[in-house]
Amino acid sequence: MKNSGWRNAVNVVRLIRMTARPIKHSLTLHGHRTSVSLEEAFWDAFREIAAEREIPLNQLAAQIDTARSGDEGLASAIRVFVLRHTKAATDAR
Repeated sequence: MKNSGWRNAVNVVRLIRMTARPIKHSLTLHGHRTSVSLEEAFWDAFREIAAEREIPLNQLAAQIDTARSGDEGLASAIRVFVLRHTKAATDAR
């Protein structure tokens, strides 16, 4: 199916949200400290993406922060980024 990768990723996110509590970590974005709460699975995936790109986690977070809309919270922007990355990787298989 054309959209099966997307549906699988969405189902994973729903399961994570139902079974995991967010964990707060501090990040430095553009020279300022901020804290972000994400579920452990999102932190793990976020770190893996930064490692794949060979950039520090703070740098990847700053890129996402710069690209997000004013209405979107940073944690939400990171979750969407991870979900899109996971979908693209699944679709590429």
